[in-house]
Amino acid sequence: MPHTIALVDDDRNILTSVSMTLEQEGFTVRTYTDGESALQGLLARPVDLAVLDIKMPRMDGMELLQRLRQRSAMPVIFLTSKDEEVDELMGLRLGADDYITKPFSQRLLLERIRALLRRKDAARAEASGQPSGGIIVRGDLVLDETKHTCVWKGRDIQLTVTEFLLVKALALRPGMVKNRDQLIDAAYGENIYVDDRTIDSHVKRVRKKFRQADDEFQQIETLYGIGYRYKEA
Repeated sequence: MPHTIALVDDDRNILTSVSMTLEQEGFTVRTYTDGESALQGLLARPVDLAVLDIKMPRMDGMELLQRLRQRSAMPVIFLTSKDEEVDELMGLRLGADDYITKPFSQRLLLERIRALLRRKDAARAEASGQPSGGIIVRGDLVLDETKHTCVWKGRDIQLTVTEFLLVKALALRPGMVKNRDQLIDAAYGENIYVDDRTIDSHVKRVRKKFRQADDEFQQIETLYGIGYRYKEA
């Protein structure tokens, strides 16, 4: 079955041109011109990945992402202008998996979409053939790779694909420090470039989610100037 991509942008030229490119590559595409109609459509008929513009009528991309994250962990890529650095960081804190600045190369967007979908599919299927069922247990943390679920002290933690892969990379080797480059490779793959602040924003978002379930959560430690590690039990 082809993957289904949602494009949400009030610029019809972008919707038309990007839709044509994605459809030529075998994707099914659904388009929306404002955040409100996109929210209704995506909740009624979920997709495999969404590409959201930030500045839109009726509901901007920030609010749309926030509303979607209450119900879905689907991968999300933000489209943002070059002068909207604050928006980029805010989008990552809200749970976006990636962002691309306008004007953008459609080939770059296609590459980012494929990378995210590969990560999503791999997270579901990676351990499906293992006797353990793809379950990683580290004290109170339980990660199920097959179901893409995360549980802390019996409470579900809703993680995006990127967040799940970051937690997995750290939890697999408790006590071992992972620098930002290693975490970028674990979450994005070796062929995708993102800067250090992207990883920092994702880690902040992950900590916030765990602390909403347990305000004493301290398992992900920062080693300033080096990287992050998962605290040994």
